[in-house]
Amino acid sequence: MQQHLFMAACSSVMVALLASPTTTLAQAPIGASPSWRRALPAGPDARVKLTEEYAKLVGKDAYFWAWPLVNMYNRRLHFATVKEMSYVGPLMEPPLNRLIMLTDYVDPTERAIACPNQDVVYGIGPFALDLSPVVVQVPDFGDRFWVYQMVDLRTDGFGQLGKMYGTTPGFYLLVGPDWKGEVPAGITAVFRSKTNTGFIGPRVFQEDSPQDNKAVRALIAGIDMYPLASYDGKMKRRDWSKAPSIPGAAGSDAETKWVFPEKFLEQLPLVMDDAPPLPGEEARYARIRAVIAAAERDPALKTVIADEAARADKEVVAPLFEFRNFGIPLPHHWSTQNNGAQFGTDYQMRTAVAKSNILVNKPNETKYFYQDMDSAGARLNGANRYTVTFAKGAVPPVRGFWSLTLYNEHHFFASNALKRYSLGTKNRGLKPNADGSLTLYVQPDSPGKAKESNWLPSPANADFSLYVRAYWPDEAITSGAWTPPAVAKGP
Repeated sequence: MQQHLFMAACSSVMVALLASPTTTLAQAPIGASPSWRRALPAGPDARVKLTEEYAKLVGKDAYFWAWPLVNMYNRRLHFATVKEMSYVGPLMEPPLNRLIMLTDYVDPTERAIACPNQDVVYGIGPFALDLSPVVVQVPDFGDRFWVYQMVDLRTDGFGQLGKMYGTTPGFYLLVGPDWKGEVPAGITAVFRSKTNTGFIGPRVFQEDSPQDNKAVRALIAGIDMYPLASYDGKMKRRDWSKAPSIPGAAGSDAETKWVFPEKFLEQLPLVMDDAPPLPGEEARYARIRAVIAAAERDPALKTVIADEAARADKEVVAPLFEFRNFGIPLPHHWSTQNNGAQFGTDYQMRTAVAKSNILVNKPNETKYFYQDMDSAGARLNGANRYTVTFAKGAVPPVRGFWSLTLYNEHHFFASNALKRYSLGTKNRGLKPNADGSLTLYVQPDSPGKAKESNWLPSPANADFSLYVRAYWPDEAITSGAWTPPAVAKGP
């Protein structure tokens, strides 16, 4: 009798679970065993002999995994040498734990960070939270779109400062993973980074006009970042145009090199110390550290790993510079990613984005769409003329702004007589077609005086890429319902 009652009860429970529309048994995450650390060894024994082939295997994987982290680490090392806040050529150069703002769109000759945009006024602040927590100032931006990007050593975002978050003006404290200090009065919120190294990048929307630039300059005077010891509860203001400006050395065509295979092995332990393992990465860290220890004892093994790192850089990382080689495929050969600045353990996407267009925003802040091809699947090239036509009411649906940017083969702006590198919300003079659609002309020569307001100049006889940004995207974009139209090759 009791057995029958038990079986009946179980059947009732199963029926209820299966009938419930909110039941998600199949999707429920499986937690780690509470005793797994005691049940499993901590990792490889560093005293064990290793073959060269095994060391190469681990070294290649480690290079790919750590490429974005080493990139960010070397940027920190650069800013650690900066003693005075200044502009050096087209670049912003603040010391660690300080911030500097541009006063207009980014200079098209900058080569520090690939795929810049000319829709916002940028700032940059490298932080080293092991040296000190930092205070970040947010002024009152009124109705203007703005967002502060904050990323750690992994290029993962943390904290929420921006128009889409309803952030109020005030003082915000960024602290490292181990900070246990007292939060002073007047701090609005505290954001904790998982690593001590990272960057903050304010972005403030600006229309393409001198009048709006003047308005933006007044607002950005209230943006700042400084060590906690400098906090006094008073909003500081700076006229960024008065920061020293120093001529810079001529840059190359490509992005500044930040990762060096020959230095990789010596820098990797420092990077791993700064970025503790994420849940599930403990074994990865132990395996890499065991190989590093073996290489320290055996110079020949160290040489083998350095050679493998150089090979991985060329054969595995370098191809991910091309947008067509990664991402989620979309109609008309566009692609995208849905976890920018939220990569977690998606190592492939983290490295691909870092190689091609490092320091992207989180998807709810900005959605990115990448294009190397025309509608027929042929490489975009300035030997041809193209059009991008948005149907009536079908420009990117955003609450912030949108733009279509053209990049040359190095993912920087293509020089042109108009000094025009993108089109979108910032351009008040865009002319719709008679049916309400909007056509943008992507070509090296003028499409005619009547259409020049919609002309995005391309480099003659050279490959290029197109890039749609949607800041503060609507649900139609984040859900995937909206995607960009085809890039149609013309006569």
